Amino acid sequence: MTLKAISAKDAASLDKDLMEMGGWSLDQLMELAGLSVSQAVWKVHSLSAGKNVLVVCGPGNNGGDGLVAARHLAQYGYNPSVYYPKEGKNELYQRLKTQLQNLSVPFITDFPAALKQSHFLVDAIFGFSFGGPLRDPFPSIISQIEQSSIPVLSVDAPSSWDIQSGPPKEGPGAKFMPQALISLSAPKPCVKFYQGRHFIGGRFLSKDITDKYGLNLPAYPGIEQVLEVEVDTEGRL
Repeated sequence: MTLKAISAKDAASLDKDLMEMGGWSLDQLMELAGLSVSQAVWKVHSLSAGKNVLVVCGPGNNGGDGLVAARHLAQYGYNPSVYYPKEGKNELYQRLKTQLQNLSVPFITDFPAALKQSHFLVDAIFGFSFGGPLRDPFPSIISQIEQSSIPVLSVDAPSSWDIQSGPPKEGPGAKFMPQALISLSAPKPCVKFYQGRHFIGGRFLSKDITDKYGLNLPAYPGIEQVLEVEVDTEGRL
């Protein structure tokens, strides 16, 4: 099945439609997105493979998805920790942070040390709204992730990648290829440059929305919040 990718502009418009016409709140969408991320982690990195999961969060909604995912991972039995070097200003992010603190999920400050102690990493730094260039402290963070041997799941897009044209030609992220990627709502164009396990998540789109944006998403089986789909050799889903 060939799935249609959705541009950054249309992804932003879709989110707006969900909230203005669909009756969804940002809290709800972020909760379901983060739940999908946590289930993707469960599918690619079992508890027996190592419980220490480092969730790296950016300042926007992608980082919020990561905060939600960390909470679910703690409930599943993992030992998540969060690196949140540039916190989002929205009051929602502070509530998500409080929820994690109430579960004794640590917010770490020594990123290199945390990388060495972790078995898996969730890259929730930048999503579909990223347009570059990278600003401090993120060039160093992405370079360290890129150079590490730790397996990574990226949320919506590998951080540092342009949503349309994929990985940068040079600098931080030029050779960043996470082991797994979860596209939220629908794939983004950069997925054609991706090689690895790919999941669709964010099970909240109505037929009106999918018809408006021409999406042909597969049906999620049963109670699943994520679905693994392949990328063919021509780069199409």
